[in-house]
Amino acid sequence: MRTRVRGWRWRRNPLRRRSDVVEAWTVLAVTALMLLGAPLVGAVVGWWAHDDARAVAAAQRSERHRVRAEVVGGVPDSLPTVQGGRERSYRVTVRWTEAGGAAKTATARVPTGTDQGEKVDVWFDSRGRSVAPPPDETAVWQHTVTMGACGAGAAIAVILLGHTLVRGAAARHRLAEWERDWALTEPLWTRRRA
Repeated sequence: MRTRVRGWRWRRNPLRRRSDVVEAWTVLAVTALMLLGAPLVGAVVGWWAHDDARAVAAAQRSERHRVRAEVVGGVPDSLPTVQGGRERSYRVTVRWTEAGGAAKTATARVPTGTDQGEKVDVWFDSRGRSVAPPPDETAVWQHTVTMGACGAGAAIAVILLGHTLVRGAAARHRLAEWERDWALTEPLWTRRRA
């Protein structure tokens, strides 16, 4: 039956080595970093990503404009398939009337299933090219959470890698200490047996 003594690396005893103490402090540091450091890194990265994503969304909202247009072009006979869980879109000719009363026509992406004659919202940039709509608040928060989780995950990976390196060095040092002590003890034991 095996008995496990908790905290033996912290207590004074003749079997405790310096590498045991280093390893015990490393475990304590890793625990503190995992509980405090990794979430803090995730929060900082998420905060930075949120500010960046909001700035990008605001810039896109300022340079893009939405137009309510009517689909006038021919709709493809075979609709594109759904890939990766996202609804596909296709390019068709749309027409709308501007505020001054002038009719405009352009090619824009419309969602799959849109029929000729339907009214759809399309987005154009300052050059008149059809573009995707700017990210909404949900997309900004999804980006924030994703980047925060990636930041925390990267911090955890670095912490665990550092812990593995320290444990490996401590184990090598412990084996060297045991070899050195055995080199001193072994001649005493062999003389007694002879």
